[in-house]
Amino acid sequence: MKAVLDGHTLAESTETKVVEGNHYFPPSSIDNDLFADSGTQYHCPWKGDAAYHNAVIDGKTTKDVAWSYPHTITDRAKPIEGYYAFDKSKVTVE
Repeated sequence: MKAVLDGHTLAESTETKVVEGNHYFPPSSIDNDLFADSGTQYHCPWKGDAAYHNAVIDGKTTKDVAWSYPHTITDRAKPIEGYYAFDKSKVTVE
């Protein structure tokens, strides 16, 4: 699987985990040079607090393109702890 924005690969992995229709990419597959924390947060009752991330490509910031759960709160969510998922309305995941 690959996550692409404006022709740039944000993440690529054969080890994604699918939860609720979203591919979660392992942290090692993320191009950290293209990301900045957005400050947006969301609380999921079974996954925990999500951290959102902006993509910064060629000086252009695209807000909240990805989210991750740095610290999950249930055993069910533990497999995606630290993994990144992408907003499919902004990023092509294929």
